[in-house]
Amino acid sequence: MSPEAELRRQVASLLVVRGSGHAEDRQRRYPRWELPNQELRRLIGEGIGGVILLGGSSTELQQRCQTLQSWAREPLLLCADVEEGVGQRFEGGTWLVPPMALGRLHARDPERAIALAERYGRCTGRQARRCGLNWVLAPVADVNNNPGNPVINVRAWGDSPDCVKALACAFQRGLASTGVLGCAKHFPGHGDTGVDSHLQLPVLRHDKARLERVELPPFAQLIQTGVDSVMTAHLLIPALDPELPATLSRAVLTNLLRDHLGFQGLVVTDALVMEAISKRWGAGEAARLAFAAGADLILMPADADAAIEAIVAALQNGVIPREHLETALARRQHALQKVAAAAASGTTGEGFQDEPLELDGERSLAVELIQLSLETQGPLPLPPLNAEGINLLRVDTVLPSPLLRADAPSLALAEAAGYRSLICHPQGISPWQPGADEHPLALERLGDGNVLLQLFLRGNPFRGERDRAEPWSAALRQLQRQQRLAGLVVYGCPYTWANLRGELEPQIPAVYAPGQMAEAQQAALSLLLGSSDPSAMTVEGFTD
Repeated sequence: MSPEAELRRQVASLLVVRGSGHAEDRQRRYPRWELPNQELRRLIGEGIGGVILLGGSSTELQQRCQTLQSWAREPLLLCADVEEGVGQRFEGGTWLVPPMALGRLHARDPERAIALAERYGRCTGRQARRCGLNWVLAPVADVNNNPGNPVINVRAWGDSPDCVKALACAFQRGLASTGVLGCAKHFPGHGDTGVDSHLQLPVLRHDKARLERVELPPFAQLIQTGVDSVMTAHLLIPALDPELPATLSRAVLTNLLRDHLGFQGLVVTDALVMEAISKRWGAGEAARLAFAAGADLILMPADADAAIEAIVAALQNGVIPREHLETALARRQHALQKVAAAAASGTTGEGFQDEPLELDGERSLAVELIQLSLETQGPLPLPPLNAEGINLLRVDTVLPSPLLRADAPSLALAEAAGYRSLICHPQGISPWQPGADEHPLALERLGDGNVLLQLFLRGNPFRGERDRAEPWSAALRQLQRQQRLAGLVVYGCPYTWANLRGELEPQIPAVYAPGQMAEAQQAALSLLLGSSDPSAMTVEGFTD
């Protein structure tokens, strides 16, 4: 191999590209970002060093990871955004309540919350390893002290530095015990923003003293705990760098993270396809700037070949010193050796003899977290209907939604109680009357009957402020004035729950569940409708 070809291969090993957890190209859920197999295989063959995966079942993922590794000459970094357990992204795994649910528990019972957060990390790591992943892109270390944050929200462990420090570090301890790499994100803190960096570049106008007091402590503590990697945030902090966002800023990644906080592990960018970056910088330029700033790994460049070429050119002409490349390669190699050593030593608790016991523990953890995180208001359960009611559901996820299958409890249990289901989705017919501030619901479109309102709202990427503009508070007042509100369930965002429960009359029953998965729906509606014993609910176990 020529020196130039070897340099290109070394740079390629520092890129992480996006692939589907499914085997076939036609199964890709997000073809805009998930590379087709032919291109993915070419890039891996040319030295691409990592793949971030999404979609498919846990068994498909296991096979997919084996296939991807078979295309590579060297070990790959195989990762996923499984912040809420493997089941959040891959069917058959355990899907846990969002981290913020434990933050709310921490305010009441900190010791129990910390113990559960460690189990949370251990569950996530064990299942990730069984699927073939060696790197979990969690924990989130952002302090979500902005209730209007459209993208962090329930992904954070809490809204205070002390809470986030305690729970994120507990998660990391549990994850590390399984031999899987962890990642603290989004440095230096994305929690106090009101803009989605998938769409725009947020600006955080805090001074350095405030950053040291609020945003940085969780990262500092995770670094002391031994977290393996740190992911950058696509946001501009003028007090640190008035021109470049954190992902592209040497002042943030080198001066602050490396020199001030002493982090010696892997620094990975957030996805460079996000519009906070891609709207302003080309694929090659963004990758070059991030690498020059101090990043070791380049995640999801808009064009992998352009990213490699730009970094190679900068190394060849001396814009980026070769020492940085050598250091980044050494850090990556150290991380992979750590994973291999943990697997070889047998210290990860992966013995087959205790597998059934561990799976039972993972199921019981999921159920325990759901039960502990439920909140109620008003008299429960609802009285039986005298006539057919309306089950109005608002879902803020993309279609097809994993939350609302045909047998989803939010549909099936409500329909069994006499509520006819209507689903409100951004891609469907709007339930709103334009310009009717205090009577926003077009009730004639819904039909007659009392309304059971179920809101799946949690803050999702690429949605920006669209969900916040919906007048659900006014809709509750409208339904109550007409004596048509039977009950309310909020799944996801605690800030939405706090706002809406204040609008409810005392006789209106309501339930809040941080989780949105089927088991959370079953638990919430069991309380609201009295349809079954919530403690008897089942959680789909991990598919081995």
